[in-house]
Amino acid sequence: MLMRDRLDVVFEDEDFADLYPRDGRPGLSPGQLALVSVLQFAENLSDRAAANAVRTRIDWKYALGLELNDPGFDHTVLCEFRARLTEGDAADRLLRVMLNRLVEAGLLKAGGRQRTDATHVLAAVRRLSRLELAGESLRAALEQLAQAAPDWLLLVEPEWDKHYGRKVEIGKVPGGKAGVTALAEVFGRDGCKVLAAAWAPDAPPELRALPQVEILRRVWVHHYYWDAHGRLRWRDGHALPPASLRFDSPYDTDAHYCVKRDTAWSGYRTHFTETCTSDLPEVVVHVATTIAPVQDGELTDQIHDDLAASGLAPGEHVVDAAYVTAQRIERAQRVHHITLLGPVAPDPSHQTKADSGFDKASFTVDWDHHQVVCPRGQTSRTWKPLRISGHDYIQVRFGEAACRACTDRAQCTNSAVRPRSLALLPTRELHDIQQANRLDQRTRQWQDRYAIRAGIEATLSQNVRTCGLRRTRYRGLPKTHVQHILTALACNVTRIADWIATPTRSPRPPSHLHALITATG
Repeated sequence: MLMRDRLDVVFEDEDFADLYPRDGRPGLSPGQLALVSVLQFAENLSDRAAANAVRTRIDWKYALGLELNDPGFDHTVLCEFRARLTEGDAADRLLRVMLNRLVEAGLLKAGGRQRTDATHVLAAVRRLSRLELAGESLRAALEQLAQAAPDWLLLVEPEWDKHYGRKVEIGKVPGGKAGVTALAEVFGRDGCKVLAAAWAPDAPPELRALPQVEILRRVWVHHYYWDAHGRLRWRDGHALPPASLRFDSPYDTDAHYCVKRDTAWSGYRTHFTETCTSDLPEVVVHVATTIAPVQDGELTDQIHDDLAASGLAPGEHVVDAAYVTAQRIERAQRVHHITLLGPVAPDPSHQTKADSGFDKASFTVDWDHHQVVCPRGQTSRTWKPLRISGHDYIQVRFGEAACRACTDRAQCTNSAVRPRSLALLPTRELHDIQQANRLDQRTRQWQDRYAIRAGIEATLSQNVRTCGLRRTRYRGLPKTHVQHILTALACNVTRIADWIATPTRSPRPPSHLHALITATG
């Protein structure tokens, strides 16, 4: 109600004309359905409870601009509306429209401070072991084939009903690892019979297009192989494809396994970016949803590009170390004039860790002559490009004879015979950014400036506890992203309402003692 009084109509139908039903049915207002969806997430309601709130609650009717005797709608409309939000950029458009309304109302401005962090999201499917994944994938394919072509499915053997007639749940397998491998290869041979029959020349072509049949094929590629004797084998855990390629459930192929420090999960990862400018409400301005293995730093450039495209690029973006490299700091400033504030990874050398000896900062780099001078005046002998794990560096190595004769060798290297070497970033600008940030982040002034980043943890915690952010309600990346957008909008509605309802307080006058000491200081 406070939002409607201050902002009038948040979502206009003209902004979402493409969200009307396309099958000729009478369409409900997409603007009203969008606001109902936001209010539903703000109060963590089911579809049925949200539809009942539209029919019975005066505050919801007022916010939606409905008459008191409005009969509302059936709860299934909300599910259909969310399905339409998965198409194109419809969900992101909801967030952009709300942010534009906040800009027009003077509650949001570009160029301030923003902060970003990510949290893990559990998939809405049960956790399966590799063995259960193989059995359940075959069972799901057989179920779909039994529905689509019951007359064709004559290859089913009588004992398959025992293995695949109901949900595959496997506890401890007798025989240990050998028993698991043997059972997995039984599943593998049965699955190969189904796949070979589906790809036979006389098989109906539409069978190969069934989603669960394609998922079965992909699971078999990920977890099985043919040995040199033509026998199907179960892959060892160390020979599997990367987690970003394989999935953990045949019912949600976007749910991937990931480990981050002490947390292991199967699902997704979401990134929330919010404003943290003083004298204005803190609102979420950007939401990104990825599969779980995508690392936080891979989203830094995308977040900046999206914020700049919407006209809401910050002047300073505060993030944790996962989002920060010297390259990203340089790009943010060069492309969008954004100051990326976050801790750069420290020098990994043992000298830095022990806080003794000659670390990288102790060496002088002469970029014009491609040389490095050590603290004892020795000049490097080699300067050549180096590529490690997909990243470019410059490798610098000193002369072996000079290093062996140095009286301070123990402070420079642990090697008994090899000379000191350094890995530098590929350009002078990146090297200077890295060194400057490593020095700055040790100062109290930098730490006080960076302390504001902790507020994003509270935002994620708020949405986990009030909107169910920790676990997705739906299956698939597009629907999960819709949930995260609606969660962010619900968070914004709550915060804007609190901001409007809270009266502004005048600054508390200082005590007489404080005023006296300040004046005489």
